[in-house]
Amino acid sequence: MNVCEATRRYEAWLARTVPLVPADLRLKHRLMAADPFSFLRATFYRWAQLWPEVCPELSRAPAVLAVGDLHIENFGTWRDAEGRLIWGVNDFDETVTLPYTQDLVRLATSALLAIEEARISISARRACAAILEGYTDSLRRGGGAAVLAERYRWLRDLAVARLKDQRPFWNRLRALSDAPAHWHPDARRLLQGALPVKGLAVRFVQRQAGAGSLGRVRLVALAEWRGGMVAREAKPLAPSAWLWAQGSRLLAPRYRAIIRCAVRVPDPFLGVHGKWLIRRLAPDGSRIELASLPRNRDEDRLLWTMGWETANMHLGSPDKARPILADLAERKNNWLAGPAARMAQAVERDWRKWRRLSRRG
Repeated sequence: MNVCEATRRYEAWLARTVPLVPADLRLKHRLMAADPFSFLRATFYRWAQLWPEVCPELSRAPAVLAVGDLHIENFGTWRDAEGRLIWGVNDFDETVTLPYTQDLVRLATSALLAIEEARISISARRACAAILEGYTDSLRRGGGAAVLAERYRWLRDLAVARLKDQRPFWNRLRALSDAPAHWHPDARRLLQGALPVKGLAVRFVQRQAGAGSLGRVRLVALAEWRGGMVAREAKPLAPSAWLWAQGSRLLAPRYRAIIRCAVRVPDPFLGVHGKWLIRRLAPDGSRIELASLPRNRDEDRLLWTMGWETANMHLGSPDKARPILADLAERKNNWLAGPAARMAQAVERDWRKWRRLSRRG
């Protein structure tokens, strides 16, 4: 099955699972043609087909509840119940049980593609080594969330740098089109219940966001409250594309399970309500794009911390730290570089084919 056929079949399957917006899917297809990094982010369903074939030697590693669609832009910030700024994995749409190696290889592959596109300037070998070192250290120490205060001041400085002017964020939300009046009354009720107080004048808008989840309905409630804007978003949850790729009949989303079990400071505004994910939208509660970070960032340390946070997710699977450490001990020091390079090549081949065929269309 080539990438175009895989895309057609996956989207047909997804349409039977969650509501989709055809215009957003067409936008996703155009973005997939932009560059290999964007293609990787948008096509976890294709990755799920390729990874077992390209990296069969890693498939017998200890299994954990994994992020699945992990990459270097799947990290962001949120506020905890104490108002502290927290940094960590931002999205769990594709969470499923996988060998722990899958998350590491995907994270490293995204770093290699970003290096090729000059999004980051670290060497490929050092990027893989930093991710692996951070991951291993976190497993050995039992993990620990990144609270951006005393211990992670350097990371706080990176995150806060993009929050200095919050007007563009709110201006973009205000400019969104109104959602059709008939759209998802159940989601509207959940969004109204998630706002700070009852009775606010709410405007419902439709939002385009993400890469892998672009195409799914995103309904946003906007309101003014005590002198400023507040926003909540509803997004339908689907089973992981990994399950589609493997032909599995176990189709329950695992979003709730991983946020409950991982080493993580909870986001009090994030919740799963039936088929809907409800979350707060704000400049300090969003995914961090590399382009928004200062140029003088310490990329070695940033990738090390991403590796550390990946282990935080895997530590949510009981009694897995010791088997994973034993498995790592049997591998060469920088074993991650080879599989990541092979997967980067496979992604680039698919991207070139997608770009060629999309131009014809």
